Amino acid sequence: MPDFELSEDYQDLSDTVRDFADQVVAPVSAKHDEEHSFPYEVVSQMADIGLFGLPFPEESGGMGGDYFALALALEQLGRVDQSVAITLEAGVSLGAMPIHRFGTDAQKEEWLPLLASGKALAGFGLTEPEAGSDAGGTKTTARLEGVGDAKNWVINGNKAFITNSGTDITRLVTVTAVTGQQERPDGSIKKEISTILVPTSTPGFTAEKAYNKVGWNASDTHPLTLDNVRVPEENLLGTRGRGYANFLSILDEGRIAIAALAVGAAQGCVDQSVKYAKERSAFGQNIGKYQAIAFKIARMEARAHTARLAYYDAAARMLAGKPFKTQAAIAKMIAGEAAMDNARDATQVFGGYGFINEFTVARHYRDSKILEVGEGTTEVQLMLIARELGL
Repeated sequence: MPDFELSEDYQDLSDTVRDFADQVVAPVSAKHDEEHSFPYEVVSQMADIGLFGLPFPEESGGMGGDYFALALALEQLGRVDQSVAITLEAGVSLGAMPIHRFGTDAQKEEWLPLLASGKALAGFGLTEPEAGSDAGGTKTTARLEGVGDAKNWVINGNKAFITNSGTDITRLVTVTAVTGQQERPDGSIKKEISTILVPTSTPGFTAEKAYNKVGWNASDTHPLTLDNVRVPEENLLGTRGRGYANFLSILDEGRIAIAALAVGAAQGCVDQSVKYAKERSAFGQNIGKYQAIAFKIARMEARAHTARLAYYDAAARMLAGKPFKTQAAIAKMIAGEAAMDNARDATQVFGGYGFINEFTVARHYRDSKILEVGEGTTEVQLMLIARELGL
């Protein structure tokens, strides 16, 4: 029989991050949300305890853990502050992981220790104003100029909704760009999409004004402009023309991470609702004594539990080297819906207080919707699952 009990090491990590989330993150969450300010002091302390290096080998400056360790940390952070959790998720899964997976030895040596330390952040520039779910619609271009060893990529285009792209500690954004054309087996022509490392200090790179978002207010998200950005030819990440395919594999892994974050949000709503239902009195007794409230919270717990098992399964398959694309899609979809449904129900349990931003459930209500959109919409997950079924 499969055993879903965490090993002692995993449990210790989960407990440590839970304590950190409750003692360090939660007390300042409402302030940063209200001010739309990036929580530099929290990120610095996350860096100090090694969270940004969790899945990377020690020789690259990491903690020598694995992707499941990252997922457990994201779940605990997601309970109290999704903005902080997505900062870690994007910094590791989207920022550093592509270099770890596809970078040259020189690229790894230059960037991984810095990113794994958490002293610097990186983003991934995939989405464009007219290329979201259909990332193959990329319009940003990169052309090689020069001769011999003096060749440079010249990049022009725009990116949208890029996380961790404009903070004071952002040092790198990896961008997808059209670098030519490729012929398909049937003779048709498709875009050749590659990925290129762009240091944020490069002339022509601009992080535009941050978005005014519905939620994730303490997370850094910008549109980007690349105007004749010139970087050396060796900044190509991975094989030319494999940029889109490589990033799809990064997204498969990232869906496990996002699912874990969403489970944390769903569980946070349960925990807050249980506490409130035991304290709030109406008509002579605590509201948790009424079946209408008790059953609502019980259903919330069932959603969180089910979603957790789904991401555990996907992570176990990934770490065992087995196919996990479909399981990751299922986990991401189920967990995102659980977070959104639990946020709605928690707001109902809290009544008027659930509509006040200083309460965690109110922030979860605003924050959770993006979990059904970002890093692959619910519809994209359904498409992937249906495709696996042969439909």
